Amino acid sequence: MVVMEDGLAKRSDYRRFKVRRQEGQDDFAAMEEVLTRRFRRYLQERDEGARKGKRFAYPPNLLLVDGGKGQLGVAVRVLEELGLEEISVAALAKRFEEVYVPGQPEPLRVPRDSESLYLLQQVRDEAHRFAITYHRQLRQKKMTKSALDEVPGLGPTRRSRLLKEFGSVKKLRERSLDELLAVAWLPDRVARDLYERLHGGAGTIDSRNG
Repeated sequence: MVVMEDGLAKRSDYRRFKVRRQEGQDDFAAMEEVLTRRFRRYLQERDEGARKGKRFAYPPNLLLVDGGKGQLGVAVRVLEELGLEEISVAALAKRFEEVYVPGQPEPLRVPRDSESLYLLQQVRDEAHRFAITYHRQLRQKKMTKSALDEVPGLGPTRRSRLLKEFGSVKKLRERSLDELLAVAWLPDRVARDLYERLHGGAGTIDSRNG
């Protein structure tokens, strides 16, 4: 979720949501869950937030969802179920940059050079950028976990120190066995196991290193 205020990104209000109840890949179910959680939080903070500066204490002027009629229908249903029909909602379909709004079966054809369309595109593209960055971070975390977590003797402290000194799993993989053995604080046995793990168990070990 990204937030624009006066046409500018308000990154302090961005939020990431981990889908909890979804089984398999169901974009509509995921969107329903995320929107429900977002606007339930608004309802919870609405009364006290005005006094305490809660981030979700005020409704948006416009809720924009990425997609077409189906995604718009999910957003409208969530707002109706929560009694928030007063919040304006629209959907932006990327293929033809069509804008869908409630109560109109056909999309709005906003002129391509319109500042209004440009603002909607900014919101959509910023949401994509934010989501892609998050997914990359999750992938990198997963790769790091799978590559290092199963090395005997390589606990959290040593893993953290390795990544701090070498920069990444990729850079660790580029190091030779001799270079890993040369790390003074890393036991030789752990260095050998790490090398084999990073190279899929392949490669030879120089007998001169014991």
